Amino acid sequence: MKLHELHDNPGATRKKKRVARGPGSGKGKTAGRGIKGQKSRSGVAINAYEGGQMPLYMRLPKRGFNKPNRKAFAVINLGLLQKFVDAGKLDAAAEITEETLVASGLVRRRLDGVRLLGKGEITSGLKITVTGASKSAVEAIEKAGGSVTVTAPRAEAAAE
Repeated sequence: MKLHELHDNPGATRKKKRVARGPGSGKGKTAGRGIKGQKSRSGVAINAYEGGQMPLYMRLPKRGFNKPNRKAFAVINLGLLQKFVDAGKLDAAAEITEETLVASGLVRRRLDGVRLLGKGEITSGLKITVTGASKSAVEAIEKAGGSVTVTAPRAEAAAE
């Protein structure tokens, strides 16, 4: 292959549409902008402008509140926990803590703690320590012969 033989893939580049270059171009005279009016002129920016009428985003009521110090928990369902135990990524015999869950890849980040929810089936009797757990999750694990210890949320999060 030589330098003068290099070329792009077919269809990778397209020629720029040249507007206002005569009637034969199909985009001559008004260049596809129509006749007169604000949008036919240059330098127009009218995204949310409604001609002096109160814009929609200002007419709609503003409701709600986002708590600045709210807590965000990493969430695990029982079915996923069982899948990781079956795959051998979690040791069912050892105690499972939040650090073990992060190390196994089941939880990406602890955030303000890990919360256990009861979706899915669990068959292993696990001894697990988490920040929070739903009643159904605790019942399901205890029924399978395990135990759940719920700790207080992380100290750094509580200090905020």
